[in-house]
Amino acid sequence: MVMKFGGSSVADPEKVRHVAARFVDARRRGLKVVGTVSAMGKTTDQLLALASDVSPTPHPRELDMLLSTGERIACALVAMAIHDLGEEAISFTGSQAGIITDAAYTRAKIREIRADRVLKALDAGKIVLVAGFQGFSRDTMDVTTLGRGGTDATAVALAAALGAACEIYSDVPGVFTADPRIVPDARKLPIVSYEEMLEMSASGAKVLMLRSVELARNHGVRVHARSTFSDEEGTWIQEGDDMEHPIVSAVTHSETDVVFTLTGIPDRPGVAARIFDAVAGAQVNVDTIIQNVVHGKAEMSFSVPNEDVPATRAALVGTQEELGSFDVEENHDLGKVSLIGAGMRSHPGVAAKMFRTLAGLGINLQMISTSPIKISCMIARTEIPDAVRALHGAFELEREPIAE
Repeated sequence: MVMKFGGSSVADPEKVRHVAARFVDARRRGLKVVGTVSAMGKTTDQLLALASDVSPTPHPRELDMLLSTGERIACALVAMAIHDLGEEAISFTGSQAGIITDAAYTRAKIREIRADRVLKALDAGKIVLVAGFQGFSRDTMDVTTLGRGGTDATAVALAAALGAACEIYSDVPGVFTADPRIVPDARKLPIVSYEEMLEMSASGAKVLMLRSVELARNHGVRVHARSTFSDEEGTWIQEGDDMEHPIVSAVTHSETDVVFTLTGIPDRPGVAARIFDAVAGAQVNVDTIIQNVVHGKAEMSFSVPNEDVPATRAALVGTQEELGSFDVEENHDLGKVSLIGAGMRSHPGVAAKMFRTLAGLGINLQMISTSPIKISCMIARTEIPDAVRALHGAFELEREPIAE
């Protein structure tokens, strides 16, 4: 069993001891236990702030060296607490656990896991604690980190490598039809398909890191998302049941998107490719894209995560020098609200109902993007809570879903 605990689960010494007791309980039930633990509480944010205080543009390699310490501290503390409870435990860094990544500092991807040391420790009857969020690049021989939420990816990758079950523990009891802090009557979902969870994670749901869901789908790892602080059943993320799908499963939202608008771009083949090649080369994930052409000049808008804004700016400066002068504007006042549901493929009218509901609140839609199971709208960030509540009510998500 691979068990992952988030930062809020190990935020103080008492919680560290509670998590240690959960590992010990699993071990005493006869399981071979591998744990991966996030940095305590807000440690990563504090380290990022410290780095920014020291350097306005921290060197990526040194930033990874710094940020990787948070998970190592948490794992060592949990291992100490496990020893105090009478069980043997050993903590490993990502590299000691054999987690091999590419060389992309601050957002590395796992290439393989060579789990010899983990397996040897398990065979010796020990509980193994692996520092999440990090690995080791053989290309550079450096420590790397996996990006925000990367401990989820560590847990799922370990489960895939070990042929293990995977449980993701956090301060929420599962995946809900909307954020319960906004919609008090949001309903916990017992099962969510991989494809729905991928769209939900990409659209703002913070229960699981997007790349961890991709890993789970690609390797057939069933993931149980559940609460650290109770024994109730959580949400299973697994292969979808083809027999029936809810039309809409959830409303998600994001308040961390920034929209770039480029005006005066030359309207000729290859320009868009050049712009997005540059942005992709900066390791930026672009979401919604819209382009219009007026009087021979193109206007393009696209959204990126807030943390990718500096890299996007730098990439666009290079393309301005190559393509000629064009204007760049940034809008930090928009957010995204999305409907997710596998049943949307075969049910027309979902988009119309969504737009009608938002229009009834006087909400203006700035950008729209769709996939077969998702509709997303960029709207004013201040209007997101009202939009989420209205859509949750309009599609009656507080009730059990209507099957096909």
